[in-house]
This record gives sequence, C-alpha cells and structure tokens, in this order.
Amino acid sequence: MTIYEFVMSLTRNQKRNTFLVIDGLMVPVALSLSIFLNAADNLTWDLAGRLAPLVAILIGVAVASSHLLGLTRIKLNAYEFQGIIRTAILAGIVGVSGLCLNYVFSYPATGNTFLIFTMALLIMSVSVRMFMRQTLIRIYRTGLDRMRVLVYGAGQTGQQLAAALRTDDTVRPVAFVDDNPTLQSLVVSGLPVFAPSKIKELIENEEIDRVVLAMPSSSQTVQARIAHKLRQMGTEVHSLPSFATLVGEGDLGQQSSPVSLSDLLGRSRLEHELPTVSDTYSGHRILITGAGGSIGSELCRQLISCKPESLVLFDHSELALYTIVKELQELTSGIEIVPVLGSVCDRGLVDQALTENHVNVVLHAAAYKHLPLVEINEIAGLDNNVFGTKTMADAARANEVERFILVSSDKAVRPTNVMGASKRLAELVVQDLSTRSTTTRFSMVRFGNVLGSSGSVIPLFEEQIARGGPVTLTHGEVTRYFMTISEAARLVLLAGSFARGGDLFVLDMGDPVPIRKLARQMIEGAGLTVTDEENPEGDIEIVEIGLRPGEKLHEELLISPDMLTTPHQKIMRAQENFLSEIEMANALKDLRSAISTRDPKAARAVISHWVERFEDSQKVEQQIS
Repeated sequence: MTIYEFVMSLTRNQKRNTFLVIDGLMVPVALSLSIFLNAADNLTWDLAGRLAPLVAILIGVAVASSHLLGLTRIKLNAYEFQGIIRTAILAGIVGVSGLCLNYVFSYPATGNTFLIFTMALLIMSVSVRMFMRQTLIRIYRTGLDRMRVLVYGAGQTGQQLAAALRTDDTVRPVAFVDDNPTLQSLVVSGLPVFAPSKIKELIENEEIDRVVLAMPSSSQTVQARIAHKLRQMGTEVHSLPSFATLVGEGDLGQQSSPVSLSDLLGRSRLEHELPTVSDTYSGHRILITGAGGSIGSELCRQLISCKPESLVLFDHSELALYTIVKELQELTSGIEIVPVLGSVCDRGLVDQALTENHVNVVLHAAAYKHLPLVEINEIAGLDNNVFGTKTMADAARANEVERFILVSSDKAVRPTNVMGASKRLAELVVQDLSTRSTTTRFSMVRFGNVLGSSGSVIPLFEEQIARGGPVTLTHGEVTRYFMTISEAARLVLLAGSFARGGDLFVLDMGDPVPIRKLARQMIEGAGLTVTDEENPEGDIEIVEIGLRPGEKLHEELLISPDMLTTPHQKIMRAQENFLSEIEMANALKDLRSAISTRDPKAARAVISHWVERFEDSQKVEQQIS
C-alpha cells in the first residue's frame, strides 16, 4: 500500500485520535526540552521520577483541551491563523496547569521551566501541524495535473484569491502581476509580484494556463483592454469580481454591460411601459410551440407569473425541451408542466396535445428562422413555417381553442428571402382562418431582431470581439430594428389580450439601428478601438463581407401605412391585405405539391405568385450575373 492509499484509507475518527496522541506526546517532549534549556534544572532520574505523575496529568489536560478547543476538527489544509490561536490557548492552559501542579508536587522544577515549556509546546505543536499539512498536501497532489494560474492584481481581491487557491488540489497560483511599482519585486501572500511587461515571459517560462484579472475596482473598459492583449498572447483570461460583491447585493448574472441596451436599441426599453397581462392567462391551460427556443422559453417564464393552470411545452428539440422543463419545474411547483416532444407538422400529435390537456390558448413560436440556412433549405423551411402553422391553426380551430397567437417577423414585409416569405404565408394562413372562425380568436404579432436570441448579431459580434476580431458586416449601410427578448415576449402576450380576430400587431420600435454603428459601440464598449483610416493602429477591424442571399439592407415592419390604435400607445394594429379562401387554398395546394416533389424552383414560383411584392434573391443574382 502506498502512502497516498494509506492516508486516504484513514477514517475521520482515526485522524482525530492521531492528533490527540500527537498533542499528548508533545507534553513530555516539550517539558524535557525546557529542562535542558533552563540552566537552573538538571534532568536526572530522580527529577524524572518526581515529574512523572505531573507529566501524566498534563498529558490528560493537553488531550482534553485539544478536544474541547476543536483542534482535532480543524482540517490540516485549513490550519492557518485561527488554528495557531487555538494551539496557543492549548499551550497556555497546559503551561498554567503545569505551574500549578508544580506547587502540588513540592516544586520538582522551577517556575521558569514551565514558562519555557509553554513556549516550546506552542512552537512544537504548530510546527508539527504545519509540517504534516505540507506533507499531506504533497501526497494528495502527487501526479495531479494542476492548472497554473497567474493572478493579475496583487490587491485585496488578488490576495484573497491566492489564499483560497493555496488549498486547492486542481489549481496552483504561480505569481502576481501588478501595475503598482511599489509592489513589484516583492513577495505578497507567498507569491512573487512582477510587472506587466514580464507577462509574456512568465506565460512561456512558467507554463501559465490561465490569467485571472483580480482587479474589480478597475473599469470594465480597462479590464477588457487588458484581457484582449492577454488573449493575443495565447492564454485564457477570466475576470473575478470582488469577494464583497460575491456576497453583497445585486445579481451576478446581471452585471452591467459596457454598452447600454438603450444605445443598442436606439430607444428606451419598454418592459416597464408595457402593461402586465396576468388576468388574460390566469387559470388557463396554455400550449407554447417552440417552447425551448429564445422567444418560447421567455414566454414560458413570463407566463409563470400569470399563474396559468398548466403549460404544455411543445418542441422538436429534446435538449431544448429538457432544459426549459427543468428550469420551470424549479421556478414553480403549483403549475402543471407538460412536455410534448415532436413536430408541429404532426397533426395527430398536435390534436392529442390539445385535447388531452384541454388547451384554451396557443402561442405559436415554433419556426425555422435562420435566414441563410432556410434560403438554401427552402423545402424544409416552407414545410415547417407554413404547414406547421397551418397544422397548429387548423387543430386549434377544430378543438375550439379560445386564442391563437402567431409569432411573426419583420422579414415577412416585402420579403426578399424564403424565410421571410414563409412567415408572410404563415400570416396569410392565420388571416384566412380568422375570417371563418367563430370560436377561436386568431392574431399575429410582428417584431424585429431580438437581442440575445439564437442567430442574433449581438452574440456573433461578442464572439468576434472576444477572439480579437475582425467584426464582420454584410454591408456598411445595413440597418435593423432591435428589441429585447422580454419586450418580444410581453408583446406576444399582449397581442393575445388585445385580439379581436385577425389582428396583426406591431411594436413602436423607434428608429432602425445602423449595424456598423452597433459594431463600433460594442468594440468601444469592450475597451478597444476600431481599426480604420483615421486609426490604423486600432485593436479590431470592421470588415464588410457582402449581403447574404436574400438579405435586405433595411427591414420594414409594415406593408400598408394604414394603422389602428390599441389600448396601448406603443402597440399598433396593422391593416393589410390577405388572400381569399379560394386563393389561399390554391396557394397551399401548389406549395404542398412543390414540397412533396421537393422542387425548390416550383416552391419559389408559388411564393413569387402569392406573396405580395416578393423578390426572389436567386433571380436577382442571375440577372446581375
């Protein structure tokens, strides 16, 4: 058996008993040493015999005091200042006891001997524990591949981090780096402090795996600039908040962004301006399609506060469905959560989900929305977005669902791509059904790009900035409308509460935001500079890569300028043309034929014929070439 295996095999009681034995054995050793050091006493057999009863009693006092003071319960790798203080109290108790017992046993030793004895017992007990601590740490860490960390910042937070990592078996702090010249070349918390100019050399020579920025008082701009330079050296960089922040007020998951959302949106946020809709959904049984997606999951979170009777979560992604179900089950215990795994194109499954759960509200957020992917996978995109919507809407009407709300997109307005055209066709499907429905109120909600959603430009820019650029734009003149996920979800829920039948709602999203301006704001907000003609030595370059197939320079929210008001000034009801029942039937028949034969050209021809002002990007490219 190796030393490591022997140590690991010891039980907690065995370890405690070992320390009690050590504390007891320290007494005769320390007393013998104190007699040798005191010239007034000579250690003879006669003196040893007279001291034997006293030593036996002191061993008992030492063992009892060690147990009562909790010294045996302090883990060796945590034995530091507080442990030393308790050991000093132990030594004091045993020393005073020895001095008193010396009088009872007729002064076999002088008083100075017990003063030396107290100091010797303290030094020996602390030294033995520190020696055992270092030995066991070496035994535990034998063969471990520990991460080597360089701490940037030798202030209070950096010192606290180094102290915390000193007992960690997987991470090893190697050194500090600090901008303060007075700290450089010193040793702080047992680690040397170097100047920032030595970082590259330290990374290479000390095989540094990660640099931790322990400088919470510095601005995010300063930290971002340092992190960018360190990443260029090929090392991983992490930032640490102060330990006071970790236990203080505020949510760590909501740290302020270097760029305000108001700047990114080009307007003020509307979450607090949009009214709540609890009464509309309270006590209802609600089905959300695409429940695991960006919009669908936020709809679920906001609906929880409305206290519905149940939420039926419909999604084709097993992982996404599992994630949102797990999250909602942790958020609430009084609402029934029903997961349904499958496709919205499966009419049998849809009918079963609606009937078995007695659904009376449907929020249809499921869709393929990634523009370039749908542009080259036309058949899948049209099948899911158009016929998935029709399947859900038909089933909702057949099962006499009270409300059906379709989540649409600004790309449905005069589309130049298949994704936008599929969303416009989905709108036309819902508009058509609304004219013939007497039990179900159908409505639609249309909004622009959602910050933070999958496929959004914001996460892409963040990723490109984090790896040092370049930041890519499709075109320098591109503009987009933006809104937050919470705004989008609230708008969908409001649409359901305002709906009278066949309504198309849009949010007053302010002015569209130039994407180039947004890219510059995010770069500068990260503490970096843009490389351009005026600043050729900048940190990150903005590169134009050309518009993607089907992409427009400027998105729109409305086809027709005619608008109607709603109970809220920031939400408008659009009036737009729609197809007659016969026209809609012919359009769907032709589209279904193209999908069944997997004929992209025929599918695009159907879109061109029935979607108002659709401009096929493939035809435009052919004409240009």
